[in-house]
Amino acid sequence: MIRVQNQDFDINHEYQLLASKAEAGAIVTFVGLVREMNLAKKVTALHLEHYPNMTEKSLRNIVQQAKQRWELIDVTLIHRVGTLGLNQQIVFVGVSSQHRREAFAACEFIMDYLKTQAPFWKKEHTESGELWLDANDKDTAAAKRWQR
Repeated sequence: MIRVQNQDFDINHEYQLLASKAEAGAIVTFVGLVREMNLAKKVTALHLEHYPNMTEKSLRNIVQQAKQRWELIDVTLIHRVGTLGLNQQIVFVGVSSQHRREAFAACEFIMDYLKTQAPFWKKEHTESGELWLDANDKDTAAAKRWQR
């Protein structure tokens, strides 16, 4: 399941959907939050924009790549857009598989590719003004390690 939405999501509900598959032996989840500090600036909010068709296509591609690499039972990827305040949830990635190694690897892979390949535009609101963000070197290096 892939969703891009303005409204918040319920982690417990999403987990229960993943856990409803009897063959699942492992579920790994990740939730990204709006943090207070970035680039040595105090963040007050984060604004995310996207082009709907382009974004959903990109997210489907990332999930499909994960499913080709690992034996996965199910994947949930939810990404919020709009203006979010501090500590609000931005992204949920949930992966179920029979074994933990596949679930951990796939979850990490999806997040690494999401940070560098998904067409979201992020603008931080800080005490000193607004700043559009690009993928940083750390995220780019993390995604490169998955290249074959």
